[in-house]
Amino acid sequence: MTSKAPDPWVRLSPFYPHGGLPVPYFDGVTSQSVEGVWQTLKVFEHADIDLGKLEVTTMKGLKRTVRRYGPVQGHRAGPQSEQLLPYETARRRIYLPTYRWMLEHRASDLVERLRGIPDVVLLDYTTNGDVTDPRSPLSHAALIQLYLEGRWPEEN
Repeated sequence: MTSKAPDPWVRLSPFYPHGGLPVPYFDGVTSQSVEGVWQTLKVFEHADIDLGKLEVTTMKGLKRTVRRYGPVQGHRAGPQSEQLLPYETARRRIYLPTYRWMLEHRASDLVERLRGIPDVVLLDYTTNGDVTDPRSPLSHAALIQLYLEGRWPEEN
């Protein structure tokens, strides 16, 4: 479920450049990837949003780090908004809807293939499937499992 996965499974990675993914809070704006949305809307102590991350198609150069920009202040809730969403709220209102949209509109064929496999093991770099646990990034394998089981986390 990572950017290092073989074809076709790499398409389930949030870094994969599907194109045309709607950006929450930005009417009519789209991103190449889920990760592009997440990184674009992140606001740091020394850097605001970066719309350039929406256009990245290489699965590289997407990350924006605290080492370079200072502590994360939140995720911006719109291009003109002063509101910064705290981490869990941003996960629920930005990340989850964007990843779910990608599963439903850009990788639905793979989701259906997974539904047809009786026993499947999904591998990821992390195992955190708890949206409320900020100690580690969300596991996409865990999110896919929740989606397949009809237990997708609450988005609002």
